[in-house]
Amino acid sequence: VDLSVGDDGAAFTIPPDSEVIVSTDSSVLDTHFTDDLFPEDVGYKAVASAASDLAAMGAEPAGMTLALTLPSVDDLWLHGLSQGLAHACHEYRLPLVGGDTTRGPLSLALTVIGFCPRNEKLLRSKARVGDKICVSGCLGDAAFGLAVLQGQYRGLDLDFDDQEYLVGRFTHPTARLDLGRQLRQRATSCIDLSDGLLQDAAHVANASGVRFSIKSAVVPLSTALVSAVGEVQALEFALSGGEDYELLFTVPPDADVPDEVTVIGMVETGEGVHCDVILREKGYDHFH
Repeated sequence: VDLSVGDDGAAFTIPPDSEVIVSTDSSVLDTHFTDDLFPEDVGYKAVASAASDLAAMGAEPAGMTLALTLPSVDDLWLHGLSQGLAHACHEYRLPLVGGDTTRGPLSLALTVIGFCPRNEKLLRSKARVGDKICVSGCLGDAAFGLAVLQGQYRGLDLDFDDQEYLVGRFTHPTARLDLGRQLRQRATSCIDLSDGLLQDAAHVANASGVRFSIKSAVVPLSTALVSAVGEVQALEFALSGGEDYELLFTVPPDADVPDEVTVIGMVETGEGVHCDVILREKGYDHFH
């Protein structure tokens, strides 16, 4: 970053033989968070979820801008938000280089900027028949954590440490930037899981013109989630819940997979996604 806050725009020096990667994410009150969520968590989650888009492209983070809309000035809330933003910016090496503030319904719009070596960026459209379908981490934790915050599991005999972990997976997701960098020149396609495994898998399958065949028995579930709701419901959260921000990607059939990654299926001829479990919920809908 050559020029940060203080002028009409920020300035970056682009590394040689690199491309600029840009993504924008919105966080809106009552759509992405509620007013009883700590402002520290609102700030951290907004940055981490935006940084996850850079991870899915295999990009190195460079900086970000924030457009903050507030109904009124609340110094205490803004202090907490600033702490959350600062924590995430430091963790993901994403300095805040500019933005805007205005009055209106509470929302944050973050634009993240990164760099990637030319022709090494990860896309959704290059999955090939025979590729292995892989996913990082465990799925479903964040969706259950959100349900707990919404009061849907009052009275559930849930271990305190498990509850803290599961709620934390929603409020403090992990952007898999290191994994994204590892996948350059290895993965044939990639996406971050924000809308649910099956729904996001369909995005990649449709972009690549193939079918994703996913085996539910090998979808990775955390012991905390299975302990809380049992394996059947845990799997439903994993397949349709969203907000995990893990990476779903494909690699050639003879490729090794990185640590903490699970192979969950195979790319086939056809279209869409096939899974041996039929769900009541299909995934997150951005407009409902």
